[in-house]
Amino acid sequence: MSDVDIVKLYSGQILQLAGSIPHLGRLAAPDGSASQRSPVCGSSITTDVELKDGRIFAFAQQVRACALGQASASILGRVVIGRSRDDLRLARDQLTAMLTQNGPTPQPPFEGYEVLRTARDYKNRHASILLPLNTALHAIEAAS
Repeated sequence: MSDVDIVKLYSGQILQLAGSIPHLGRLAAPDGSASQRSPVCGSSITTDVELKDGRIFAFAQQVRACALGQASASILGRVVIGRSRDDLRLARDQLTAMLTQNGPTPQPPFEGYEVLRTARDYKNRHASILLPLNTALHAIEAAS
């Protein structure tokens, strides 16, 4: 990756998101928890959820990831409360399509993922970007 590519990929907006991740930490008594690690880059996330009527009522995440994974966790953290498993699955699938097939931006409230479109040409970064959504889905599964 050239220096120009790195500058393009790690925009100021991505770095700002990476530095302001909501819901950091752990929940005292989660309904479900999950930890996942990306073997490609070593990023790891642990997610705790509390559910009420099938929707996320409380959420916490421990994030040890590259700036792209951190930005993705930040985007998710801003909109995750009140979302269902189906909401997160759809967002993950739409984000995957955006990254791998140049698909449209995920629909609201997940449109913030548009900022990560610049990573579509860097397939080795996709796992880290998808990690927050995948880990949240696994935490919901663990709560069921």
